[in-house]
Amino acid sequence: MRIVTWNVNSIRARQERFFRWLAQDGADVVCLQETKVADDAFPWPEVEAAGYRAVAHGQRTYNGVAILARAPLEEVWRGFPDGAEADPEARLIGATVSGVRIVSAYVPNGREVGSDKYAYKRAWLDRLLAWLEGAAVSDTPFLLAGDFNIAPETRDVSRPEEWEGSVLFNEEMRAYFQRFLSVGLVDAFRLRRAEEGLYSWWDYRMLGFPKNNGLRIDHILVSPPLAARCRHAEILREERKGKKPSDHAPVALDLV
Repeated sequence: MRIVTWNVNSIRARQERFFRWLAQDGADVVCLQETKVADDAFPWPEVEAAGYRAVAHGQRTYNGVAILARAPLEEVWRGFPDGAEADPEARLIGATVSGVRIVSAYVPNGREVGSDKYAYKRAWLDRLLAWLEGAAVSDTPFLLAGDFNIAPETRDVSRPEEWEGSVLFNEEMRAYFQRFLSVGLVDAFRLRRAEEGLYSWWDYRMLGFPKNNGLRIDHILVSPPLAARCRHAEILREERKGKKPSDHAPVALDLV
């Protein structure tokens, strides 16, 4: 099974490019973030024509998550599955594909440390972690993929001294990432790739991509049963090039 996560930064703006890539890559499952369309505007006919099924949790202009799969999508849920008050933002969707519980997540950016949006990011992460702790995800084939808006380590940041203290790279956010690991999940990318200099996001501004001033903030976390099946991981950096790219590159994981 090949699983890819990608913050497409608007499926409408990236639609032609996305489906061209999908036909070439042939991933079995694709987790999308920041689709930026309501569900009735999602490209359902194009998904079907490409040989996929899909589930989406959309929102006009902002946010939005989806899961595409070649196999049936079962046990689908949208938003936090904890039975509490619904999140007003479309940031979380889950489904079971071929026996694997898959979640696509778009963690809030936080805008600025100390702001209301940063407080929302913290509360959102706390809620997700509380659900993960109660769901005993480490005991089953489980995968959480998406844009976490967190760079876990200095090797995940091109210029740590410049990014330190930002909403993407600070001591508190690094501690949050460690909490995901403490509930029994594994950073699948780092199981296979230990190198520095591998990033998944580059700012559109200030020549971020040409200067490779990037961060690894898109992640695929897996439970131990899936960690044992991880064969290969990569960041598809070529997709950040060319005409009208997303500011994120896809991250891919191959399971045996």
